[in-house]
Amino acid sequence: MVDHEPMTAQQRVQLNHVAKHLHSKFHGIFGLETIEAFVFESYDDIAKRATVTKWLTVTAEKYALQRLEALAHIRDQTLQSVPAVLFLCVHNAGRSQMALGWFKHLAAGRAIAWSGGSEPGSELNEDVVKAMAEVGIDISREFPKPWTDEFLGAADVVVTMGCGDACPLVPGKRYEDWELEDPTGKPLDQIRPIRDAVRDRVDALLGELLPMPPA
Repeated sequence: MVDHEPMTAQQRVQLNHVAKHLHSKFHGIFGLETIEAFVFESYDDIAKRATVTKWLTVTAEKYALQRLEALAHIRDQTLQSVPAVLFLCVHNAGRSQMALGWFKHLAAGRAIAWSGGSEPGSELNEDVVKAMAEVGIDISREFPKPWTDEFLGAADVVVTMGCGDACPLVPGKRYEDWELEDPTGKPLDQIRPIRDAVRDRVDALLGELLPMPPA
């Protein structure tokens, strides 16, 4: 049962347009019906937690895109040679978002990653966003979301940060648990060391996954 305000006719039209746009991106990989199902399901997942409804369709599009990219990664053997990582924490508003930001920055397209939470919050930690901006990484357009079967299935490595038994466990999957302080409720000057510790962990992981540095 979906626990949020009923979808408006305008939102439904917008989501149909989103599905058609994504269908053009994944032409020959996924059918329109499959993509429509992902788009509307993603909308429901985001709408359940949203405190601001203005950008729901935009966020749903981003979420559906990420899920479809992960599913394509699973199905396409040529993509499976690209290392994939899933970062998980509780609210997907702090540590896992910093890890994802650092990973994208340091990997520079050589690997792919996603993030998720066991109990996703409604918005990112503003001071975490500021701390990352200080090092030139903009994560302001990211958003808290739950982990999904697509993310989990596509990941070569699952990195957990504080979600304990609530994090998914798949036999045979490589897991790492990073013991890092939770930035929730901490001022910016106490978040900076956490940010830097996350960078060191991500850098070390990339060193394992991508032993050869970019030219």
